[in-house]
Amino acid sequence: MPVSLGLERFAADPFAVVRRGERVGLLTSSACVDGQLRPSKEVIAAALGRGQSGGQNSGQGGGQGGLTCLFGPQHGVNCDVQDNMVETGHARDPALGIPVWSLYGDTRVPTDEMLGMIDVLLVDIQDVGTRVYTFIWTLRLALAACGHKGVRVVVLDRPNPIGGTQVEGNLIDPQFSSFVGLEPIPMRHAMTVGELARWFVKFRGVQCKLDVVELAGWRRPMYWLDTGLPWVMPSPNMPTPDTAVVYPGTVLFEGTNASEGRGTTRPFELVGGPWGRHGQLADAISNAEISSMTSAVINAAGRQNLPGVHFRAVTFEPAFHKWTNTPTFGVQLHITDRDTFKPYLTGLALLSAFWSLYSDEGFSWRAPPYEYEEVKLPIHLLVGSEAVREGLEAGVPVAELERGWSEELKEWEEERRACLLY
Repeated sequence: MPVSLGLERFAADPFAVVRRGERVGLLTSSACVDGQLRPSKEVIAAALGRGQSGGQNSGQGGGQGGLTCLFGPQHGVNCDVQDNMVETGHARDPALGIPVWSLYGDTRVPTDEMLGMIDVLLVDIQDVGTRVYTFIWTLRLALAACGHKGVRVVVLDRPNPIGGTQVEGNLIDPQFSSFVGLEPIPMRHAMTVGELARWFVKFRGVQCKLDVVELAGWRRPMYWLDTGLPWVMPSPNMPTPDTAVVYPGTVLFEGTNASEGRGTTRPFELVGGPWGRHGQLADAISNAEISSMTSAVINAAGRQNLPGVHFRAVTFEPAFHKWTNTPTFGVQLHITDRDTFKPYLTGLALLSAFWSLYSDEGFSWRAPPYEYEEVKLPIHLLVGSEAVREGLEAGVPVAELERGWSEELKEWEEERRACLLY
């Protein structure tokens, strides 16, 4: 039996959640559809009707109830903007005739003008279960702004596409807080958007009236393909559920000059660079030629530490982004056992192998800016730590790095459990 989305449950009885006459905004994108592939904005408009804000300065309680405006996260309401720090502007929805406010442009926080149009903010966004995916931080900022303005927030919950049981990664060092990590959570958090919203309110001091329309039929071990729901890519480089599975690890390559597979049909499943030769990285990371590899690579990336994945040697030429039209040597990650696969550990091991093999040939950490940070290294923002990068350069085995954050992760999991809905 397919999972029932928060969107679908809301649409079945909208006025059990929203009072008649309330003006409603919707934070969403075109990836958010129901089980019949109807866009969230159309489902909500049909359920509530289209309202009018009563003017930009109407204040709460003015104007006609119904859906009065849309809010878009990174990549835009239409999921059409390709890369990081490519902003979208404000617009008007051509079909609904209502304002579309961008929260990835001249502001990432809803302004008083925007919130003055609504009494309730519905949130229907498709997260991918990874800390650096910015949608959850758009939610975090919107919750705080709505709380300040007295706007109620209702999250229409969606499944975590990489499951709700496996947690992985270090917590963010506060000095590396950024728009890819505003709060101390691990890279793989194993929570739904609704559960994260509850954590922001319960443990991070966000003061906001919050409700969650829960999923029906979703169980924590489910990956996306277990839900019976259609997949619509939530951003241009998240084309399949397979991408989401590897993303918590290979997204780290955004902090390097190596390709994370953008410009190919398998972004984040492919990683590589123009250094070395075909098969060299696969041999190193798979521990296939131990005698020919440095101890740093073997210790960091030995097969025994990287379960559930096969590294296939590939040569590819990105059509755009890094190393455009350049032969690029690397690997494709093929997941053989998703329940034992550790994407973040695997990503760190790949970085360690790249550093050991290619740092003398040109592999390097990417320079800023990255996600609105102009000074700090992107790799520090992505891993949330300077010490992790230093450990990789020193050849510290990633299993040892993992042990170093195990206690803080256990403490965070206690907070997490208090916010789970399923």
